[in-house]
Amino acid sequence: MSPATPLPVSPARLVRELGDWQRPDQPTYRALAARIRLLLLDGRLAVDTRLPAERDLGARLGVSRNTIAAAYAALREAGYLTSVRGSGSRLCLPGGARGGADLGRTSAIDFRRATFTAYPGITDLYAEAVERIPAHIEESGYDIHGLPMLREAVAAHYVGRGIPTTSEQIIVTSGAQHALHLVTRALIRPGERVLIEHPSYAHAFDTLISGGARLLPQPIEPGGWDISATVDTLRRTRPAAGYVMPDFQNPSGASLAEEDRRTLARAATQSGTTLIVDETTSWLDIDRGERTGLAAFSGDVVTLGSLGKVVWGAMRIGWIRAPRPLVDRILAARSAVDLGTAILEQIVATLALRDIESVLGFRRTQLRDSRDHLVSLIREHFPEWTPHVVDGGMSLWQHTGQVSTLALADAARAEGLAIIPGTRFGVDGAFDHHLRLPFGYTHADLTAGVLALRRAADAVGSPSAQRRAFDPVV
Repeated sequence: MSPATPLPVSPARLVRELGDWQRPDQPTYRALAARIRLLLLDGRLAVDTRLPAERDLGARLGVSRNTIAAAYAALREAGYLTSVRGSGSRLCLPGGARGGADLGRTSAIDFRRATFTAYPGITDLYAEAVERIPAHIEESGYDIHGLPMLREAVAAHYVGRGIPTTSEQIIVTSGAQHALHLVTRALIRPGERVLIEHPSYAHAFDTLISGGARLLPQPIEPGGWDISATVDTLRRTRPAAGYVMPDFQNPSGASLAEEDRRTLARAATQSGTTLIVDETTSWLDIDRGERTGLAAFSGDVVTLGSLGKVVWGAMRIGWIRAPRPLVDRILAARSAVDLGTAILEQIVATLALRDIESVLGFRRTQLRDSRDHLVSLIREHFPEWTPHVVDGGMSLWQHTGQVSTLALADAARAEGLAIIPGTRFGVDGAFDHHLRLPFGYTHADLTAGVLALRRAADAVGSPSAQRRAFDPVV
């Protein structure tokens, strides 16, 4: 059953999501219908989204209303759109499928998540945490700041890295994404500029845009940042905030050089920009070695952290390290959002931090083995691609040559493989020829996934696949 009031997508946002959608070998209406369909399958447009009126979208795209009408008609014929007089046209999945963008197919291999399964010692950590629960039973459980012993353990982690920190500077959150949401809510007003790396973490774009931020994308390559261009942007635009991942950046895998960290922190301070530093990937070191946290160079830096990548994503424990005045603002904003983080998981996190070196030793061995296996598979099965061997993180940011990853994702579904098109990690349709390939899987799954990807890539170039990718009527 559909909701009573379908959520609309504005013409401006749809045009932004469409990016470079036109194809020289396809009629305009078919290319438009195909791109809208792929946005639905990719999850960038949700089921029940109401599309713009034909005249409004045509004006935005610079095409005729008849072209839009033909595209909508193609989507309706293929089962991806329903139209009711007076209610507009809503996206749907063929056969009434709901809740996912996979047309009801079950993907045997899911390459959409850069994560590992739980640390093998997680059951022991939970067992010990359960034994400690009675000591907290008399507490209310409503604490938006976080369990004191966990805040102390997180603060000690920063002190050990040469960053003076007190437990009062730490807020425990339900994961790093929750942390970013709270910081955005407290720090950024609608219409304010926010610098962000490009490409970057897909959900960071979502969170910042939903908070009303005007994004200033700064190009980043697997080799690193153009720090002089970033400093120039800070000086010229003076954004309210900047979201950066200086260690094994998601998705590129790049790390900010030591001297560039000092330069970036100094430039942000001079421009009045608060750096939001996402360190959720900072522990995923394979070959690089330790680097200084940005908070060591400036007292105004806000740092986000999490145990999700190294212990277990389902534990949903993250944190914010911030200057005390900003901590108070974040806590005030949090009261309207939620009333704290689960106690049991906070105890588990405290115990995990106690044994963090053992956890990291295990993960680094696992990361190196998995990365090397994926690189060898790419070299064997995709000789036309040149893999960029990262020195940390959980994925490769692979250039796919002339292969569109939107088309590749569609073809991969038919092979039982789920992947995320590169456009999900950028704005305005950028990175259609880049693919994030996570390696946090078993050797068997990595092998099966790359073989499925090879078949999909071969199919994309075939005439029948071109029709399937760009003509939703087929």
